[in-house]
Amino acid sequence: MQLTPPDPVTTARLRLRPLTPRDVDALLTYRGDADVCRYLPFEPMTREVLLSRLAGDLGRTRITDEGQAVTLGVEDRGTGRLVGDVVLFFRSREHAGGEIGYVFHPDARGRGYATEACAALLALAFDDFGLHRVVARLDSRNHASARLAARLGMRREAHFVRNELFKGVWSDELVFAMLVEEWATSPARAALGKH
Repeated sequence: MQLTPPDPVTTARLRLRPLTPRDVDALLTYRGDADVCRYLPFEPMTREVLLSRLAGDLGRTRITDEGQAVTLGVEDRGTGRLVGDVVLFFRSREHAGGEIGYVFHPDARGRGYATEACAALLALAFDDFGLHRVVARLDSRNHASARLAARLGMRREAHFVRNELFKGVWSDELVFAMLVEEWATSPARAALGKH
């Protein structure tokens, strides 16, 4: 299995494309924000950390083996502004499993950008990469993220109680999931105009 996303992936309002070192200032505005990172599995990033990650995992443009991921910057097509980024992890070759993640600038909230971008990411996962199952794992306190997963048509599959020491606090983890056959009739797929 191999995935090299088209450059760019376009939706009605968005352009998803590989991140480059030119994006460092835009990325700092949200990935460097403590409030944005509160429920994410990383601390606020500095310019140096971002440049290092852009030269590594954040700059990867294809998936060739399990354990890898591809991150795509999400641009508003009308303004060209980077409003967030989404990631697809290849978790298991044997089980054709993946995971999605997402982070958006606070100013982009409430506009449907995350839903639109994640729907495009699920299309890549199922239609292009041929995955069988995709999950989204999140801190149970991140209510906005849980609402997003539900809007996409992902089903809440698990609630692990105090299962992880997360940033110094025992926290609950929610797992949302979607199977390829659920993707076929999901609100996310319909929103992309795929029938």
